[in-house]
Amino acid sequence: MPSIDIQRSHGLPLPEARAVVEKVAARMREKFDIASRWEGDTLLFSRPGVNGQIAVGGDAVRVHAELGMLLSPLKGMVEQEIRRKLDEYFA
Repeated sequence: MPSIDIQRSHGLPLPEARAVVEKVAARMREKFDIASRWEGDTLLFSRPGVNGQIAVGGDAVRVHAELGMLLSPLKGMVEQEIRRKLDEYFA
C-alpha cells in the first residue's frame, strides 16, 4: 500500500494548532465522508481506501496516510492537496 508522510513546522500554540486540524477534519468529513476521532493530540481518520493520522505537536504537524489500491494512482494528487492545505493553514 502506498503511504504519504508529511511534516510541517508551525508557530501556533498547541490548542490553536489542534483547532486548525479540527477545522480541516470537519471539511474532510463533509467533502469526503471521512470518519475521524481524537486520541490525545492525534486525529485518526479513515474511510474505505484510506486511513491515517494527523499528529499535532507543539511545533509541528505530521500527516501520515495509507492509501488503498483504488486511491494508489491518485497518490500524487492527494499528497499535493495535503501539502497545499498544510501550507495554507500552517505557513
